[in-house]
Amino acid sequence: MTGTAEGKGCLKGAAVGGVAGHVAGNHGVLGAAAGCAVGRHRANKKEKAENTAAQNNANASSGTSGTSGTAANGNSGNTAPAR
Repeated sequence: MTGTAEGKGCLKGAAVGGVAGHVAGNHGVLGAAAGCAVGRHRANKKEKAENTAAQNNANASSGTSGTSGTAANGNSGNTAPAR
């Protein structure tokens, strides 16, 4: 699945970078190479964020994402000492 994200990011980035490089001074190949690198980076970053969000959602639905609202020692948040 990672190969698909890298391919899409590279293709989109290369297309945009190639056009920008060509317009900026006949450097379409350099622009395409740089665009591919940036596109792959962004696609990988987006995929990682989506995987993290999916993992957090799975943890939240299984009940492993924290406590139920009470402190472990039985104190419900009162910070004043008992007298």
